[in-house]
Amino acid sequence: MTHSTPDEAPKTDAIKRLIWPLRLTRLGMVAERAVRAFWPLWTVLFVVFAALSFGAGNLFSPTLTWTALALIALGTLVLLAIGLRRFRMPSHADALERLDATMPGRPISTLLDSPAVGGNDPASQSVWAAHIARMANRAAGARAPQPNLRLSRNDPYALRYVGAVALAMALLFGGLSRVTEVGEVPLGPGAATASAGPSWEGWVEPPIYTGLPSLYLNDITADSFEAPLGSDITLRAYGAPGDITLRTDIGPVPELDETAYAQTVTMERAGTLAVDGPGGREWQVAVRPDQPPTVALEGEVEGEAPSAMQFSFTASDDYGVRSGTATIRLNPDAADRRYGLAIDPEPREPVVLDLPMPFRGNRDEFTEVLLEDLSEHPFANLPVTLTLSVMDDAGQTAEATYDVARLPGQRFFDPLANALVEMRRDILWNRDNASRASRLLRALTHRPEDDLSDGVYRALRAAIQRLESAIDLISTETQEEVAEILWNAALELEFSEEGSALERLRRAQERLAEAMRQGATDEEIAQLLQEMREAMDDYMQELADNTEFGDDTDQPDDGGEGQEMTSADLDEMLRRIEELMQEGRIAEAMEMLQALQEMLENMEITQGEGSGDGPQTPGQEAMEGLQDTLRGQQELSDDAFQDLQDQLNPNRPGQQSGQSGNAPQGNQPGQEGDNPGQGQGGENGEEPSGSLAERQQDLLRQLEEQARRLPGTGTEAGDEALEQLDGAGEAMDDAAQALERGDIAEALDLQSEAMEALREGMTQLGEALAQEQGAEPGQGQAEGNRAEGQPLQDPLGRQAGNNGAYGSDDSGLGDGEDAQQRARELLDLLRDRAAEQARPELERDYLRRLLDQF
Repeated sequence: MTHSTPDEAPKTDAIKRLIWPLRLTRLGMVAERAVRAFWPLWTVLFVVFAALSFGAGNLFSPTLTWTALALIALGTLVLLAIGLRRFRMPSHADALERLDATMPGRPISTLLDSPAVGGNDPASQSVWAAHIARMANRAAGARAPQPNLRLSRNDPYALRYVGAVALAMALLFGGLSRVTEVGEVPLGPGAATASAGPSWEGWVEPPIYTGLPSLYLNDITADSFEAPLGSDITLRAYGAPGDITLRTDIGPVPELDETAYAQTVTMERAGTLAVDGPGGREWQVAVRPDQPPTVALEGEVEGEAPSAMQFSFTASDDYGVRSGTATIRLNPDAADRRYGLAIDPEPREPVVLDLPMPFRGNRDEFTEVLLEDLSEHPFANLPVTLTLSVMDDAGQTAEATYDVARLPGQRFFDPLANALVEMRRDILWNRDNASRASRLLRALTHRPEDDLSDGVYRALRAAIQRLESAIDLISTETQEEVAEILWNAALELEFSEEGSALERLRRAQERLAEAMRQGATDEEIAQLLQEMREAMDDYMQELADNTEFGDDTDQPDDGGEGQEMTSADLDEMLRRIEELMQEGRIAEAMEMLQALQEMLENMEITQGEGSGDGPQTPGQEAMEGLQDTLRGQQELSDDAFQDLQDQLNPNRPGQQSGQSGNAPQGNQPGQEGDNPGQGQGGENGEEPSGSLAERQQDLLRQLEEQARRLPGTGTEAGDEALEQLDGAGEAMDDAAQALERGDIAEALDLQSEAMEALREGMTQLGEALAQEQGAEPGQGQAEGNRAEGQPLQDPLGRQAGNNGAYGSDDSGLGDGEDAQQRARELLDLLRDRAAEQARPELERDYLRRLLDQF
């Protein structure tokens, strides 16, 4: 007799809920074992199916095809037998064990178990019932595990993926009707057609590069159709040979022998295509247009630092561009035919460069950039013609030719290096220039101790010997050797860092002057100016060291009439030279550079104010610091105004380079991090750091530090100076906030207020210091820089202002009626511009506020 226990009910219910998870688990195990047993079988079947769908059954004779199919069928049976041998149907117990193993505590085994002892003990039964209830709840959440279909252990070479890819390609691109064909004999419904009488079918397969689909001739009911040139038209006939024939004039028709059932014609022209025989058809085949490619130069051929050439081009074609070239030929007619270029050049092969093609995507239409360094080529820096040529897959080509005034290459701004490069150019132009170049080289090496190092001198002497060794005309090998020697010598002269600070400074000045004469770009001018700043700083540091540690004999004695300048004055002259270059005033820039050269040769350079007269007093330090702050504020205001002009006139000349070649382009007001203005140039020639707002904050912090250490407080003039500096600080803070908002126009007004307050504060500070020293008010720090009885002048010889600012208080308009007339003209011009509705509102608002001051 069976006795029921309290745990029977939950156990029965839990087992009933396991029916479907057990079935799904068993089904997954069947899938696992079937995949592992039969994967070689379906891999072979997929590959065979793909081969037949792409017409492999028609590539060989029927006998060979049937033999291959028989061997494949035999191999398939072998793989099937191996799979059946490996496959084992999972039992109910196997599924139960798999499902039970997925849950913690193996609850299914517990539900099927019974206590070994204590079956009649009520306490033991109570504990067992509680355990069964807990396991039943856990088994209620049973879920069928996912089957493990990974075959990496069974198929380490991933052959199964070959079959899968082959099947996908067959389904996407293959012809499923071809699977029923073996050789030339139809296996499917076509067999009945063949037995009933002759029949045919045909295809038009366009060239692969077109990407067009194939056409099935039997489905074309119209009397005509289009196909690209080069298309293969295939006709397959079923029945006795000769019952169905192909007739066409679009291309040569191959001869049909007794064993051939298919004919293929390659389309070469438009014409007629006809099938003669039972069910015959006739079509007029037109050529589908294939437009020739196009190519065009985008922009200009430009130089890329340090010595590369680059240009952008756009190419297009209806089916894609296959390749392209850029051919560069010398254009002697456009050259300056003087000196070594007066004679005709020797023939030289053109430079042929492969145009870059897109790595990804189609080539129907694209824009690419060609970058190449041709500095050492004989065509460098000479007029050339650039021919862009592209070709499509059909063999069609397109060309576009452009005249290039100068093929970009390495520019040499050292006069001697530039002379060597010109002689190299002349020798490569024509070997008849060898004797002329030899004479010039002898002149250059006559007294080498001043300009040439030992290495350059020996190299030039070797070049002279090679040029003069030829009896009549130098050989091409000698021509190339001398060109290489001159090139290396020019590079050494151009980029040499040897010599004293004064020699480096003179070399920098000469390079800058040569760059002006050659019409260098704004970027090149900015780079040379920076090099000159660095050389000038080194030179002044060297002079300062000599002054500090030398004896009295090192000091110039000019009776107090020498010209005394600071490093800031020299940097201001360099900045003015750069501005003149950007404005296109080359002659004025050259004159100022010449004046700077004369000053550097004759001037007495001072470190700040009163250098060499002992340690500076606190008042002198304070005045000097405020002058630096005022100068920094002026430069910041100039940079902000430059950014405002860039926004209002984005296409104006000189905008691309800015003050130092790194101004941001296209800034819009209100953009964080991009907001108006990365500054155009920093103090003392250094590169600016951060945005204009950040630079304004730095100046504000500098002014606050100076105000805390301001001497002379406690006097009326000292307190007034401190009050003016506080007002300047408030204006600077408001200007920084305006710059952060992107309101440059308001920031300019606030910066102007700050500078005015600074000037007034410096004037009051000078009076306070003079009172402390017992001098008359007005005889401040500026008196120390003024020769007896001589007014203080700026580096350009203009009388400086009375407020301590750099420059002059003079209006710049002159005196008398001419000045008044000029002022009226300027006001009328401002009013006219403010009234023009086409101008941006931001510019008009700024002009109106400017007019309100007058």
